[in-house]
Amino acid sequence: MPSTNTPAPAGAELDIDLMLEAGAWPDEQALRVLVARAVPVALAEAEVEPVEGVELSLVFTDDDSIQSLNAEWRQKDKPTNVLSFPAFPMAPGDPLPPMLGDIVLAYETVAKEAELEGKPLENHITHLIIHGLLHLLGYDHETEDEAEEMEALERQALARLAIPDPYA
Repeated sequence: MPSTNTPAPAGAELDIDLMLEAGAWPDEQALRVLVARAVPVALAEAEVEPVEGVELSLVFTDDDSIQSLNAEWRQKDKPTNVLSFPAFPMAPGDPLPPMLGDIVLAYETVAKEAELEGKPLENHITHLIIHGLLHLLGYDHETEDEAEEMEALERQALARLAIPDPYA
């Protein structure tokens, strides 16, 4: 499907590009609603002010596509739920660059995780959008301290949306 550029909701001036590449995802409008809810709360929890014209790309694809990306960029030849590709290196608290980067989600893995964990698919998608965006903002979970900080931000953002703690 072609990529379309839609501004973020009022109060969040990011330009969000959303592409439905592959997979049995909810329709584009439903995904836009999830993105429009997730992005502002993730930015708020990370204490980042959105800046007009900053671009963010989200790609909704399938396991085959994300497995290729995971093998090429992370040397892990297997599918994963979400990958983030920052356009510029960032540390938490840095000013936003003109382009944040790309968040890529894989349908089969995301749907399977949601089913196994007994959570609505929309909640899991929202969580992974927030998770991916935090990576673009410079957060990581390589160490225990980093993981605790990132997971706390995710929990707080999801709580704002009345989505249960995914780590409980």
